[in-house]
Amino acid sequence: MKPTTTLLAILAATQSITALKVPQNVRDFYKRVKVGRCEGSDKLKGGFFDKDGKNAKAQGSYCQKSVANQAIFLHGPNTFANMDIDCDGDLSDPGDGRCGSSEDTQGQTAFVDQVRKVSKNKIKDLNANIHPYVVFGNDREDGGPTFDPQKYGVKPLSVMAVVCGEKLIYGIWGDTNGDVGPPLVGEASLSLATACYGTKAVNGNSGHDESDVLYVAFTGEEAVPGPRTKWDAKDFAEFEDSIVEVGNRLIGRLK
Repeated sequence: MKPTTTLLAILAATQSITALKVPQNVRDFYKRVKVGRCEGSDKLKGGFFDKDGKNAKAQGSYCQKSVANQAIFLHGPNTFANMDIDCDGDLSDPGDGRCGSSEDTQGQTAFVDQVRKVSKNKIKDLNANIHPYVVFGNDREDGGPTFDPQKYGVKPLSVMAVVCGEKLIYGIWGDTNGDVGPPLVGEASLSLATACYGTKAVNGNSGHDESDVLYVAFTGEEAVPGPRTKWDAKDFAEFEDSIVEVGNRLIGRLK
């Protein structure tokens, strides 16, 4: 069915409500840690790409500059990371069809078992059209660089903060990067990317190329969303609303 003008207006309004204004402390953190390189004990692991291709350089790292033991974020020299699109997970609901253009979709996320447990089997897995998840951490069996955020206290399905396009979006750690191609970082579900940049700007095969997206994971049990989390939400806005309270507490760590 072709969407009506009224329906499109409602959808646009919903999207603007769920994208939060970036608080001043987060803006200050963004500007401060972006400058320079992540080095020494701040650099937990390097050697990652946020783009592929002949001219790509492995300058991406998992960094804890000024937030040691509190949070981990993706960083490059005077940059952060881009946003590729992930459509993995429950494919039974195709949403608006934009994931159909993805060329590397997999039928489950890395934490499918945990999703079924915390949702009490209300859902089979995360749905990229609904759940704003971040692909974080790198699993490889080919000798390339790996990084397991759990070794530093980040819990699966914990709340993350994403600063993109002058907006603050809360997501969850919902998937990891596999061992196909170069060791990449900078990827999020279609619903999260849409909240950042809109429906016309992103689809399953086209994301945001600029390396200006800040992805922050938080350590500890406090970052794990509680029983109010709407794992069986029908849309992005419903799920996002259920984790905002947790996210608002966590960003207080960014000083």
